[in-house]
Amino acid sequence: MAVERAEAEATVFENEDIYFEFDSIRLTPEAQELLTQKAKWLGENPNATVTIEGHCDSRGTNEYNLALGEGRAQSAKAFLVDLGVKMSRLTTISYGEERPLDPEQTEDAWAKNRRGHFVIEE
Repeated sequence: MAVERAEAEATVFENEDIYFEFDSIRLTPEAQELLTQKAKWLGENPNATVTIEGHCDSRGTNEYNLALGEGRAQSAKAFLVDLGVKMSRLTTISYGEERPLDPEQTEDAWAKNRRGHFVIEE
């Protein structure tokens, strides 16, 4: 039962993304709340390490979006470190616009693609 619960919590951790405004690395209040929950989970799972992926919508150049995605991942990492998560447990990577959740060219699709995604690397 405990193993199932731990697996379920890990799945929730990985499936709850944070979202960003257009052309921004600033964490929204909703993102800060979600990151606070993730920091708590990381505190309860001291062996877990996490890769934070930065993603963008398709507007802008590939080079710009890779830099923006890295800024988004770094912003999330800095917030988690400020909450007490050891920097050595967190890595970042930017995928820019390369891995969209929604390939449509609409405001809704772009909003879904401006995100930070978290992968547990236990």
